[in-house]
Amino acid sequence: MIPAAFEYLRAESLDHAVALLTEHGSDAKLLAGGHSLLPLMKLRLAQPSLLIDLGLIADLSFIEDRGDHLAIGPLATDHALEVSDVVGARSPLLAQAASTVGDMQVRNRATIGGSLAHGDPAADLPAVAMALGASLLLKGPGGERTIRAEDFFLDIWTTALEPDEAIAEVRVPTSQEPTFSTYEKFRQRAGDWATAGVAVQVLRRNGAVDRASIVLVNVGPTPIRAKSAEEALTGREPSPERLQEAANLASEGLDPTGDLKASPDYKRHLVRVLTRRALARLLL
Repeated sequence: MIPAAFEYLRAESLDHAVALLTEHGSDAKLLAGGHSLLPLMKLRLAQPSLLIDLGLIADLSFIEDRGDHLAIGPLATDHALEVSDVVGARSPLLAQAASTVGDMQVRNRATIGGSLAHGDPAADLPAVAMALGASLLLKGPGGERTIRAEDFFLDIWTTALEPDEAIAEVRVPTSQEPTFSTYEKFRQRAGDWATAGVAVQVLRRNGAVDRASIVLVNVGPTPIRAKSAEEALTGREPSPERLQEAANLASEGLDPTGDLKASPDYKRHLVRVLTRRALARLLL
């Protein structure tokens, strides 16, 4: 389909973009890589009257190690995250998940800021940001504010980002502690959105699980933290039986929407399988 008519402007800086958002209101949308927004526009599920292109703002693509966290610019692409030595060494879960997004053409254009701002529950990076305990620095006309990824995603395609705000930076905590992480997802074809997925990060001390973070993909209107599964692991030494118990708990209470690729029951089944697989990869 063809998008509805719209105007197009190029922002010269993030401050300029915020000023344009403030001037034009909720009818304006920011354009980063375009792989989230443009398909909705073609389906006319989104009909902004103005697109504000961020693509020429070179200083929004940074990836920096700041000791206790990685600072990532909103225009850092999935490919940049995938191949970055800094991300691979300090946040391997982020690098791994980025490498599974779409295909090479998509990864060379899609951005972390665009994915998070779009808030698609089937996307990979929102769940990974939650699992990693990431936070987002948002910039608006009144200044800056920081919000946890855990609090950022509100509903399908709905986030805590105000109409006159933009993501200025994504902050991913890093640690010298013995953490292990992996990302598992099921998709019917290479390049598809996840039918279901799970991002897992665990911290082990003296053989036991000291802390677990398990976040599910595409089984609700937002990424969903599997709190019961996390609690089943915390403070205990892993065993095949305990991992299966946690995997079963991960699917309890889920009410996913069925679609052409999977029924609600099948998505719950995938959650159990993928969670068990991820935990076994890390802990056995």
